[in-house]
Amino acid sequence: MSKVNLSLFSIKQLLELEGCTRCGECVKWCPTFTEKELDEITPLDKIHTLNGFIKGQYGGFLARLFGYRPPTQQGIARWSRGTYDCTLCARCHVVCPVHIDTRPLWIAMREQLVESGRYPELMNALRDTVTADYNISGDHNKNRLGWSANLEHVPEGMDHRVGAEVVYFMGCVAAFYPMVYSVPQTLVQIMEKAGVDFTTLGGDEWCCGFPLMIAGMGKSTTELVRHNVEAVNALGAKTLMAACPSCFHTWKHDYPHIIGEPLGFEVVHATELLAQLIGAGRIELKGFPDPVTYHDPCDLGRTSGVYEAPRQIINSIPGVSFTEMEDHHEYSLCCGGGGDVEMADRELSAAVARRRLEQAQVTGAKWIVTACQQCKRTLLTAARRERIRLHTIDASELAWRAMGFAPS
Repeated sequence: MSKVNLSLFSIKQLLELEGCTRCGECVKWCPTFTEKELDEITPLDKIHTLNGFIKGQYGGFLARLFGYRPPTQQGIARWSRGTYDCTLCARCHVVCPVHIDTRPLWIAMREQLVESGRYPELMNALRDTVTADYNISGDHNKNRLGWSANLEHVPEGMDHRVGAEVVYFMGCVAAFYPMVYSVPQTLVQIMEKAGVDFTTLGGDEWCCGFPLMIAGMGKSTTELVRHNVEAVNALGAKTLMAACPSCFHTWKHDYPHIIGEPLGFEVVHATELLAQLIGAGRIELKGFPDPVTYHDPCDLGRTSGVYEAPRQIINSIPGVSFTEMEDHHEYSLCCGGGGDVEMADRELSAAVARRRLEQAQVTGAKWIVTACQQCKRTLLTAARRERIRLHTIDASELAWRAMGFAPS
């Protein structure tokens, strides 16, 4: 990296670099630093490093005195490690006394590193897979409804039905990772029983682009975005429902900016739809026998502001025993599965998940309820690895069981 490309950063972000007081409040809240304890992971170090690069290039007393001194290769490598060892959970933003909007700042830093060619090589494989196969797994994309093969009854019109009111956007994890097939299986059964007029894009659903956007490769997502928006509009749907918080946030907050106009339909998360159905009496919950706790997904809670809908589902269950973990709502601890960290450092991701499981154990719950397929996969994998006797379940699966039906 010879120079910092300032056009990758907004004026607000450049001011935020100067606004950091280096108070260190963010450090103790950073889940990956807690596990790895490398200074370059901390928010204040990443900000200080980039600010130093910029001042060395564009101004500052030493730059004026001695001339431009480009960053060292060692310094760039250190900055890259810290920037990609981040789950983008945005906990640091919540506790920042000067309210630096850290998550988009970290993504902008990744965009700079990608432009400079100083990012984890594994991200190239991710980009090539998504742009060639339209999903993160590399499977044939026409098999996005493969999970429906195990249903005793496949709802009619589930594949590409023109005129449906709701399009269920499945997301790559739910569509291609068997560990969480039960989430889409449960959701379509609930919607059918509740009389929701829905369909899916089937094999025409492409990755929403989120994994590339947060990797700093957002420039590779334009085709994905335009295809998905056109596919939904072609069906004439009024609402798009996503169960994946990352897909939900990308559709609701990023897509309108990328295409430069409103989508033309509403975007809701699955828990919001389920809470509406319960409130309208279209779903009857009968009970759930075991104590539960709830894990806030980062992209649903802190990033998108959806905290209450999942809790409405839980609290609507007659006689439910529900206890919050020590860290919840905007202070919730990340599961470790975000920010593409699992690709860069699998052990670091697992360590963060283990700490979250320990918080869940303290509540005495037998089940961790979440509202994210990636969170479910990450926590379930960690529980098996650590031999922790805790079940992980999606909010939709909890509702299905509470309705009196056997697990999918």
